[in-house]
Amino acid sequence: MQLIKRLDLNDARLLLEGARAKADEINVPMCIAITDEGGNLIAFERMDGGKVTSITIAIDKSFTASAAKKATHDYGAISQPGGPTYGIDSAIGGRLMVVGGGLPVSVDGDVVGGIGVSSGTPAQDREVAQAGIDHFIATL
Repeated sequence: MQLIKRLDLNDARLLLEGARAKADEINVPMCIAITDEGGNLIAFERMDGGKVTSITIAIDKSFTASAAKKATHDYGAISQPGGPTYGIDSAIGGRLMVVGGGLPVSVDGDVVGGIGVSSGTPAQDREVAQAGIDHFIATL
C-alpha cells in the first residue's frame, strides 16, 4: 500500500490566493492552474483580463510541473536542439510545457501538486507561481 500526499481544494485556494496577490501587485492579470501530484486539475482562475490563449497553457504548465515533478523552465533549458530532452515538448500530445511559469509544489520533499501561470512574460509567470507557493508554504 502507498500513502500519497496531494493537494486538496483548500490548498489550491491558498495557492491561487498567493499567486493572484502577486499578479495584482505587478499589474498583470493571469490564468492560474493548480493540479494534484498526478497532474489532474483541482482549481483554475482566469483573472479579469487574463489571456484566453493562456487558459490551456497555464493548465499544461501545472500538469507538467506536477506530473513530471520538474519546473517547466528546467525543461526549457534542456529541451533545446542538442539538449538531452530535445523534442520533449511534443510528447503527450504537446502537453509538456517548456516555458517558464510551471512549478512543482513540494511538502516535506514530496511533490504534492503543481501550479501553472500564464499571461505575462515567462519571468512574470514564474514569479507569480512562486508567490503562490510561498503563500501556501507559509500556512503549513
